[in-house]
Amino acid sequence: MFKIFRPLAICVIGAAFTASSIAWAHTTYTQVDYPGAALTEIVGGPNLQGTSVGIYELTSGGANHGFARTANGAFTAVDVPGATSTTPNFINLQGVIVGTYLDSAGTSHGFVLNGGRYTTVNYPGALGSGVSSINDLGELSGFYCSDAACDTSATFHSFVLSRSGVFTSFDPPGATGSETSTVSLLGVVAGSYDTLSEPTCSTQCDGYLLAHGNYTTITYPGSSFTFAGGGNVWNTVVGIYVDAAGNGHGYIWSAGSYTSFDYPGASFTEASGINALNVIVGIFVDSSGNVHGFIRTP
Repeated sequence: MFKIFRPLAICVIGAAFTASSIAWAHTTYTQVDYPGAALTEIVGGPNLQGTSVGIYELTSGGANHGFARTANGAFTAVDVPGATSTTPNFINLQGVIVGTYLDSAGTSHGFVLNGGRYTTVNYPGALGSGVSSINDLGELSGFYCSDAACDTSATFHSFVLSRSGVFTSFDPPGATGSETSTVSLLGVVAGSYDTLSEPTCSTQCDGYLLAHGNYTTITYPGSSFTFAGGGNVWNTVVGIYVDAAGNGHGYIWSAGSYTSFDYPGASFTEASGINALNVIVGIFVDSSGNVHGFIRTP
């Protein structure tokens, strides 16, 4: 359910400065389910207008279909024409949606949806690719893979794509593979990496923050697995960690400090995105094993 596996399965700075001091004391949670779906996940967002993006499955284990959900709860389907699976990963302030899709041959590609038009994005020469975010300046973050499907057996590598079309590939020092989750308005990249000789984050994973050429490792204390699902302009990062008992929890990382949280009553919680107002989105599994999206508001 982690973002790295989902290819299968700020501009208003003044307002954001005020929001950065919001306390977490009056937290509310909203459950999100796509109408008629057997599974719903919120993968990215919300943007400052409150629109989030994610996936739904009409039948358990079925194909991924994408959606966008506005702040008032209205859904719009997002499916790349001809794709067998579509995963929107992020939406920016201008409403541009980016993500990943599988074509009829099972090859993974990134996409940008802008003004109703889909554009494919592939890392040059890569067997498979995906796009994980777009900031409000139009810069993209993403990954490319060692196999065409970018499935869980593949090794991933991080990239960013400038507004002028220049790709820059990177992995944190010592990493065998990595994947971006978001690139902020200030160009700071949040992502995850693996240091073992195996596909990225399949059993062991740490988060990273790349700011002005400097890497910071994000590892929830005592966890066996930490994945960075997204970050905001304040360099606050959210994601999932797995405790010693194998249970998944959401976390917030800010300036080296960690906060754990769970959707009330959930058996599993994953945070996948956070905006400049500190609103968090993600996924939870209820006591019956059903998968839902959520929005967490400070």
